[in-house]
Amino acid sequence: MTVSDIIEKLDLKVIGGEEGLQNEVTGGYTSDLLSDVMGNVDEGQVWITLQTHRNVMAVASLKEVAAVIIVKDLEADENTISQSNDEGIPLLSSSMEAFELSGELFTLLKKENR
Repeated sequence: MTVSDIIEKLDLKVIGGEEGLQNEVTGGYTSDLLSDVMGNVDEGQVWITLQTHRNVMAVASLKEVAAVIIVKDLEADENTISQSNDEGIPLLSSSMEAFELSGELFTLLKKENR
């Protein structure tokens, strides 16, 4: 499953990083603590967070995540969007809470792997 597939199925908005929309998604990780993400997210996963600052994209790039989804319709800083475009890592937005979006993504990925 690609980031584009997830965007379509979960009704997500693309904020930046369109270059990476064909990235393959291997799973998901939900956390707002950057040090937790640095220690536990795996390459190819989608990171769900409410953080909107530039450091999010630095961690996303370091860990080679497939995409970052910002929840609750929170707006990313301009620097965050710019770095998303520079790195080619999709920055997405959802109106859902992190708990709900995590469940939806889990269900979607589980169905895909059957």
